Amino acid sequence: MNRRELLIRLSALSVLPWLPAACARATDAAKLGQLGHGADYWRPLLRADQFEVLFEEATERPGSSPLNQEKRAGRYLCAACFQPLFDAKTKFESGTGWPSFYQHLPKAVGTKIDRQFGIQRTEYHCSRCGGHQGHVFNDGPPPTGLRYCNNGLALVFVPEGEALPALRG
Repeated sequence: MNRRELLIRLSALSVLPWLPAACARATDAAKLGQLGHGADYWRPLLRADQFEVLFEEATERPGSSPLNQEKRAGRYLCAACFQPLFDAKTKFESGTGWPSFYQHLPKAVGTKIDRQFGIQRTEYHCSRCGGHQGHVFNDGPPPTGLRYCNNGLALVFVPEGEALPALRG
């Protein structure tokens, strides 16, 4: 049973009255992007763990991404549609266990309020495909003061000098 199925079953039992909204978030996540593809379009293009993060809004374990140690110049792309999201120049070590950036590329991400777990946070997603990337916080370094805390599974790194893959979708 995945997280969405568990939430639906719990909400059916009226265990937690706010769960129906949380369930709707997962199914509607892919509709946030310009492409308008549903999650079923992306499922065969991604590994199961990537799909869970990008289109079921899961979170990978802190410290588990090899991208935490990536120090080369380059670009970080959405793992679903390959839209460039971040320049490596904006990456910093936040100490959180997830790749963190202080600024996204222009028009690369969209945001929405996330009230899951009873707290309010700002979620961000790829503006092209709607894939969930992570959450943004106001505790980052200058010049923006923001910390885009990203799931490594939701990203693909392309070193400077290498060709970017063609956009998918």
